[in-house]
Amino acid sequence: MKVLLVAVNAKYIHSNLAIYDLKAYVNSLPVSVQLGEYTVNQLPEDILRGIYEEGADVVAFSCYIWNITTVLSLAEELHKIAPATRIWLGGPEASYDAEALLEKSSSVELVVVGEGEATFYDLLDKHLLAGQDLSDIDGIVYRNGKREICRNPLRPYLNMDEIPFVYEDMSGFEHKILYYETSRGCPFRCSYCLSSIDKQVRFRSLSLVLPELQYFLEQKVPQVKFVDRTFNCNHEHAYEIWRYICDHDNGITNFHFEISADLLKEEDFQLFARMRPGLIQLEIGVQSTNPDTIAAIQRKMNVTKVREQVLRVHDMGNIHQHLDLIAGLPHETFSIFARSFNDVYEMKPDQLQLGFLKVLKGSCMEEHREEYGIVATSQPPYEVLSTKWLTYEERCVLKDVEEMVEVYYNSGQFRRSIACLQKRFADAFTFYRKLADYYRKRGMMEQKHTRLFRYDALRQFALEEEDSLEKVSLPVLEECLLYDLYLTENCKKRPSWAQGEKEGKERLKQLRSPQWRREHLEPAEQEAVNRILINRTDLHLEYFPNTMDGRYVLFDYSRRHPLTNEAATLPLEINSGREGVAIFRELT
Repeated sequence: MKVLLVAVNAKYIHSNLAIYDLKAYVNSLPVSVQLGEYTVNQLPEDILRGIYEEGADVVAFSCYIWNITTVLSLAEELHKIAPATRIWLGGPEASYDAEALLEKSSSVELVVVGEGEATFYDLLDKHLLAGQDLSDIDGIVYRNGKREICRNPLRPYLNMDEIPFVYEDMSGFEHKILYYETSRGCPFRCSYCLSSIDKQVRFRSLSLVLPELQYFLEQKVPQVKFVDRTFNCNHEHAYEIWRYICDHDNGITNFHFEISADLLKEEDFQLFARMRPGLIQLEIGVQSTNPDTIAAIQRKMNVTKVREQVLRVHDMGNIHQHLDLIAGLPHETFSIFARSFNDVYEMKPDQLQLGFLKVLKGSCMEEHREEYGIVATSQPPYEVLSTKWLTYEERCVLKDVEEMVEVYYNSGQFRRSIACLQKRFADAFTFYRKLADYYRKRGMMEQKHTRLFRYDALRQFALEEEDSLEKVSLPVLEECLLYDLYLTENCKKRPSWAQGEKEGKERLKQLRSPQWRREHLEPAEQEAVNRILINRTDLHLEYFPNTMDGRYVLFDYSRRHPLTNEAATLPLEINSGREGVAIFRELT
C-alpha cells in the first residue's frame, strides 16, 4: 500500500508544512507514505507524469487558493490514466466547501475537513489497513457506495504537543524557507480570514519548542518562518521564544513572525534592542486605518498605538518590518484607502504590501458579500473586483499603484531617489499614483524592464510630471539615482545621463596609492581607507559634486548592511553646504 502526499507550491523556495506534518504523524503505521512537491510554475503535464510514475494507491493533494485550479485539473487527468488510484483532498480551499467540490469533481473520493493529522491517521489505520468503512472516520466528506455525498462529524482539535517535529532530516530543505508553527488558531475574529473560524488557540509547549529552535540554530538554517497567525497573542509564550533566539543567536539564522504591534510590551522592546540586526523580522497586518472599516471587519486594533510601536521598532534600526494593507474592505472608498496608505507609509515600513481582499470560502466576509456589494472573481483566488464603495476602475488604479510600490519601494533599490521625489507631491499615495499613471499612459506597465530602465523612467517622470508641488533639481535627482544604483551592485553599465565615470575610475586608481592618500586625504580619511583592502576589485568610487558632504563616495561591496544588503559607503573629500545634503544625512 502506497500513499503519495502532493503539494503544488507557489514557488520553488516554499515548502509545504502540512504534508510533512501528515507524513510524520503516521510514521508508525506500516504504510509507505511518500511526498511529492511541485510548483504552479511547472508544466501540468510534467507534474502529472511525476505523480503517475510514483504508482501510488492513494494520491492526496494539499489545497489552497493558489493551487486549487491546478489540483482539480491534475485530479481529473490522473483519474483518466490511473482510474484505480484513489484521490483525496485536504487543506483550507477544500475544507470549507467540500460538498460542492465533490459534486464538481467526480474523480475525487473524499475531502479531509479541518485539521488533517488525526483524520489521515485513521484513514490509513482504520480504513486502508483494517478495512473499516469511511462512515467510521470522523473529519471527512466522502462518496459512499451509492455515490452519495456524506458528511461525518468533525474531529476535536489536536493537542499541539502531539504533532511530531518534521525537520529531523534536513536533506531536501537546503534551498527552502522552513515553516514552523508553535500555535494554531487566533483570538481575533477578522472577517476576511479563515483563522477566525478556528476559535480555540492552542500552543506547543516551550519544553518542545526551545530544543527545536536550538536544532535550527545548530543547523545554521538561513530562515525559519513562523506560521502562527498572531504570534504574540500570548505574551509569555512569545517573549520566551524571542529571548531564547536572542540568547542563542548563531549570527546567521533569521526568524520571521506575524505579530500584532499594539500587543508589544516594554520588555519586548528591551529584548529587541539586544538583538543582532537581521535576527528577526516582523510582519504586521494593519489592513486599514479607517475606524469604520476596522469595526466592520471585526478587528481589534489601536491604530495610534500601532503607529507608535512600529515607529519605535523602526528607530531601533535592527529589525525588518513588513506592513500589510488590504484594498476592497467595507466602508473604504478610494480616497479613504489613500488615507490608510499614507498612514501606513508614514510608519516607515521596510516593505509595504498592498494586497486585495480575497473572499475566502467559509469566511465571515463571504457571508456579507451581498450586503457589501462585493463582486469578486469566480475562480481562485476570489479577489475583489469592486464593492459598493470601490469601483472596478478605481480598483484597477490601485493595482497599478501596487506595481509601482513593489518596484520602487519594496525593492529597496530607490530609497534616496524616492525620498528626493516623493516630498514634492501632496502625499505618498499621490506620488505613486502619478508614477503609475505615467507608466500606464506610455504602455510601460505589465512589461519586464531592466533595472537601468527603472532608473531612467523615474528620472524622465520627474522631468515630465506637471502636478508636483515643486520641480526637483535635476542634478540632485541624478546623483540620488546614481547613489541608489551603486549601493546594491557595482554595475557594469551606467545610465546614459550619468557623468563622471572616467574621473571616478582615475581617482580610485589614485586611492590605491599609499603616497597619494598621505598627500591628499585627511588623517581620519586615510585611516578609514586603509582599513579597506585597497587592492580589492569589489570597490567603486563615484563623484557627487551636488550632494553629500563629500565629493566622492567609496562603495565597498564586501561589507553590506544586514537588513538592506546595501554596500558600506565611505564619503571622501568633505565639502559641506551643497544642495541636497539633507536628503543623504537623513538616509545614510
